[in-house]
Amino acid sequence: MRRRREHDAFTQHVLERLARVASIQPKSMFGGVGFYVEGSFCALIADGRLFFKVDDANRSDFEKAGMEPFQPFPDKPSKLLYFEVPERVLADDARLKTWLDKSLAVARRAAKKKR
Repeated sequence: MRRRREHDAFTQHVLERLARVASIQPKSMFGGVGFYVEGSFCALIADGRLFFKVDDANRSDFEKAGMEPFQPFPDKPSKLLYFEVPERVLADDARLKTWLDKSLAVARRAAKKKR
């Protein structure tokens, strides 16, 4: 029960932070939460960690910060291109907006490719 409360508290914290910089729509999925901005899926929470969508345009931001990719199954690499968001980014509105905007651009490019 304690872990559930911690998960809920972190999710609430993330929602509050993201709402400061974008119109975010959360959706529960697979035991976590997915986040949509303007209809594009660009972020998720899994195991109490926030991840943003990446591609070659923004991956280096996350790698330079020493962040890890999202891997739902530790024994095999994920084809989902999300990296954990550093706490210092989540805590800073200007940085958070910049990183979220980049991830939103990634999500939009990916959606165009699928069409």
